[in-house]
Amino acid sequence: MSGHNKWSTIKRKKGAIDAKRSKIFSKIIKEITIAVREGGPDADGNPRLRVAIANAKGVSMPKENIQRAIGKGSDKDGSTFSEPTYEGYVHGIAIFIESTTDNVQRTVANVRSIFNKYGGNLGTNGSLSHIFDRKGIFTIPLTNIDDMDTFELEIIDAGAEDIDVDTENGSVTVTSAMEDFGSIMKKLEAMKIETENAQLQRIPVTTMAVDTETGKKVMKVIDLFEDDDDVQNVYHNMEMTDEMMEDM
Repeated sequence: MSGHNKWSTIKRKKGAIDAKRSKIFSKIIKEITIAVREGGPDADGNPRLRVAIANAKGVSMPKENIQRAIGKGSDKDGSTFSEPTYEGYVHGIAIFIESTTDNVQRTVANVRSIFNKYGGNLGTNGSLSHIFDRKGIFTIPLTNIDDMDTFELEIIDAGAEDIDVDTENGSVTVTSAMEDFGSIMKKLEAMKIETENAQLQRIPVTTMAVDTETGKKVMKVIDLFEDDDDVQNVYHNMEMTDEMMEDM
């Protein structure tokens, strides 16, 4: 899992540097809204809502914002969101996009426009299924873990595949199979360990190396996708070199 750990760390660092707080809040508000509409406003009986609220707290979202999002989700006359995904290639790099939108036509038009403008192509759904695995990724501040040995034993027993301790950034990343996401979350709740972020992410099975100039072009396209208000997450299989990281 060492390759994934590097990829996960890169994604987390890039997010911390690039992401605007308002954009992060907007994504989480949409997630809370959908969670409430799917499973109701009671977090105790709605696992997806519990995860969304935990993620909101992880980025220090004010309590009133969380409550407002729950209220929005409970409003039957509010906008109805769907969660389409899009798959394609840019300069030979696989791009997988997750979105949350109240207007699919607008979203697909925006996504296709970016692909076309920058030499990419939008593919059919399922075309990248062999390139990405869906994994549970949990980011936990080191300060939230009192006893690392006990934590590791408990979390492995709950289904963790990998535990990556990053002392430089003061965090622990736990990776699980998609089907073990819920059991890991329950174990963390039982241990009273709060996460900074918990998500199902699409992790590349293998990565592709490109030269630095091509890498810059791909990252520009990824940034454009991430800037779209309807886009929640963007995943890619590009191998990130040290030179690219320095440029970022």
